[in-house]
Amino acid sequence: MQATQQRQLERHERMAAAQVLRKIRASELTEREAARQAKAGYLEDRQTEVDDLNAELRDRLQELEGLLGHTLSVNDAISFDGLRHTASHPTFEVPRELVPGFAPAAVELVPPTGLARFWPGAGKKHGAAMAAAQQAHQQVLDQFQQAETLKKQKLADLRAQHEAARALYEADVARRNGEIDEFQRAYLAHEPDAVVAYNDMVLARSEYPTEGFPQRFKLAYAEASKELVIEYDLPELSVVPTEADYRYVKTRDAIDAKARKASDIKALYQDIIASITLRTLHEAFEADQADALGLVTFNGVVDAHDPTTGQEVRVPVVSVRATKAAFLQLRLERVEKVACLRNLGAQVSNRPDELQAIKPIVEFNMVDKRFIAQSDVLSGLESRPNLLDLTPGEFEALVSNLFSKMGLDTKLTRSSRDGGVDAVAFDTRPVLGGKVVIQAKRYKDTVGVSAVRDLYGTMLNEGASKGILVCTSGYGTAAFDFAKDKPIELIDGGGLLYLLREHAGLDARIAG
Repeated sequence: MQATQQRQLERHERMAAAQVLRKIRASELTEREAARQAKAGYLEDRQTEVDDLNAELRDRLQELEGLLGHTLSVNDAISFDGLRHTASHPTFEVPRELVPGFAPAAVELVPPTGLARFWPGAGKKHGAAMAAAQQAHQQVLDQFQQAETLKKQKLADLRAQHEAARALYEADVARRNGEIDEFQRAYLAHEPDAVVAYNDMVLARSEYPTEGFPQRFKLAYAEASKELVIEYDLPELSVVPTEADYRYVKTRDAIDAKARKASDIKALYQDIIASITLRTLHEAFEADQADALGLVTFNGVVDAHDPTTGQEVRVPVVSVRATKAAFLQLRLERVEKVACLRNLGAQVSNRPDELQAIKPIVEFNMVDKRFIAQSDVLSGLESRPNLLDLTPGEFEALVSNLFSKMGLDTKLTRSSRDGGVDAVAFDTRPVLGGKVVIQAKRYKDTVGVSAVRDLYGTMLNEGASKGILVCTSGYGTAAFDFAKDKPIELIDGGGLLYLLREHAGLDARIAG
C-alpha cells in the first residue's frame, strides 16, 4: 500500500512538472510569436512609409508633367459679371423680443346671483371688487403700454440703423460695380492700362503647384501692334525631384533614395519651362475677350544664384513671340512642347539647368509703354529732343551713333525720303559677327509688313546675316509674323528710346 501511494505521489509530481513545462513552453512560444508579429508589423510600417514616399513622388511628377494639360480644361476668360457684386443687403428682421404684444384683457367679475344677492352688503362688496379689479387692470395696462412704447422706439432705432447700413452698402456696391463697368469699358477699348490689368488677373488666377513656382511676372502692352509682352519668373532647377524612387533596405533598416539621372532631370526641367511658356500664351490668347492681343511675346527668366560667383542673376532661358492666329491653330494636347516652341521661332536654352542664357527676342523695358509715358509727362516743359522733329540728316547721325555705341562698325549708305536711313554695319565678333543691315523709319503710324519685306530684300542683296528695323512708332501683327523665322529684329519707338538711354546716354522723347 505504501509503495502504491509513493508511485501515485511520484506520478502527480511528474504530471505537475510536465504541466509547468508545458506552460513555460507555451509562454515562450507566445513571446516568439508576439516578437515575430511585432517584427512583421514594423517591416510592414517601413514598407508603407516607402510606398507613401513613392506615391508622393509620383504625384509630384504628374503635377510637373501635367502643367500644360491642366489649363486646357479651364476657361481662362475673366467674367466681368462675376466681378460685380450682386448680393442684396439682408432684409430687416424684427427681433422676437420686439414683436408687438397683445394688451391684457379687462377682468369681468360676475355679480352675485340667486340668494347671494340678498346677503347684506353683497352689492357693495361686488362694486368694491369691480373697482379694485379695474384699478389693477389699469396699472397692468399702463405698464404694458409703457413697455410697448419702449419696444416701438427700439424697433424704430434698429430700423433706422438698418436703413443707414443698407444705404452705405448699396452705395459701396454701386461704386464697386461702377469701377468694374469702367474697367470693362476701358478693356474693350484696348486702353493699355486696362489690358495689362485684365491679363494680370488672368495670369494671377492660373493654378500652379504651390512649391517652387514663384508666379511672378511683369506685363506691358503696345497698343499700336496689339502686342502683350510678358516677363515671367520661371522655377529653378530644384523644382525637379532628384529622387527616382525609394526602397527599403532590410539589412540596414534604412530607406534609400535612388538618384534620378542627370539627363532625366534636364529633360523634365526643359519640359517644365516649355509647358509654362505654352501655357501662358494659351491663357492670354484664350482669355482675350476684347480681341486686344494680336501677338504675345513671352520672356521666361530664372532668378537664381550664379554658382561661380554667388551673385544673384536673372537668366533669360526662353523667348518666343507668337501671333494669335497662328497659336490658336495649335493642338496643345498633342504637341511635343520644346519642338512646338522652336517651330514658333522661339529662342530656347539648350541647358537651362546650367543657367545657359539666350538673347530675348525683345527686352521687356524696350516695349514697356509705361516707360514712354513716364518719360513724356513733362514733354512740353523741358528740352529733351523729340525724335520726330529731327531732320533726316540728324536722324541718320542719331541712328548711326546709337549702333556704334552698341559695338557695331556702322557705315551710312543713303537717306530715304520718308526720314528713314539705311546703314550697313559690321559686327566684328568672331563666329557670331557678320554684316548687318539697319533701317530706321521716322513714322507716326504703325509700320506694316511691306517695310519688313523691304528690309529682308535689302539683306539678301547685301548678303547680310542680320537685319534690324527701327521705328519711332510700332509694328503690325503681320510684320512680326513675317519676321518670326528670319534673322530680323524689330525695334519699336519704346525700344529706340530705351536703347538711346542705355547705350548713348540720350534721354529723348517721341511726340507728334
